[in-house]
Amino acid sequence: MTNNTVGNAQYLNIDDVPKVVPLFPLKQALLLPRSHMPLNIFEPRYVAMIDTALRTDRVIGIVQPDFTVQEGEANKRPPLCKVGGLGRITALQESGDGRYLITLSGICRFDIKGELEERSSFRRAAIDVSRFKDDLTPGVGEGEVDRSTLIETLKKYVLLNELEVDWSGVKDASVETLVNALSIMSPYGSKEKQALLEAETLSIRAETLIALTEVELAQEAGGTTLQ
Repeated sequence: MTNNTVGNAQYLNIDDVPKVVPLFPLKQALLLPRSHMPLNIFEPRYVAMIDTALRTDRVIGIVQPDFTVQEGEANKRPPLCKVGGLGRITALQESGDGRYLITLSGICRFDIKGELEERSSFRRAAIDVSRFKDDLTPGVGEGEVDRSTLIETLKKYVLLNELEVDWSGVKDASVETLVNALSIMSPYGSKEKQALLEAETLSIRAETLIALTEVELAQEAGGTTLQ
């Protein structure tokens, strides 16, 4: 079994994962295991969040605001989706003007069990990762993914949109890396991103990504695109 090492930390089982984490609400954000997310942190409350994380376990939860709630109904503490992605701060640079430039590396997904009421300017929640314990083992489910169909669908999308792709990198990437990277880079909205995040297995995530892409290909061929 391959160890799940993220930065200088190992997350071998659910007991290695923090039970309470700060939350960073971020629309259309998708952080998956062993993926990477660069962030420019500038709001004072989130700068404070990074400072707190650096003093403890360096772990932050990325979670989308609840997209079923109309923007006009949102307040200073908008409701959040119930599933997010945990990341460890594996790179950090101070900008000199009060900002942090960081990289989060994905650990696993989590369920929010309940938010903590506290005085800090940022939000924290008790979390449970037991439903996603397989995320802690790299490569789980790769054998069930139809890699060839995934790549063929990608080729159609790239051709239609006249994009450039490093095909040698695609060829060399592991199945997990390929599925997760394509999910993160996909141009879909909050609802679709959350569906990719919450996909029960790697193969279901790949099937979801293929289905979303095929729908977009059909709509683009007909002169419309997904919103």
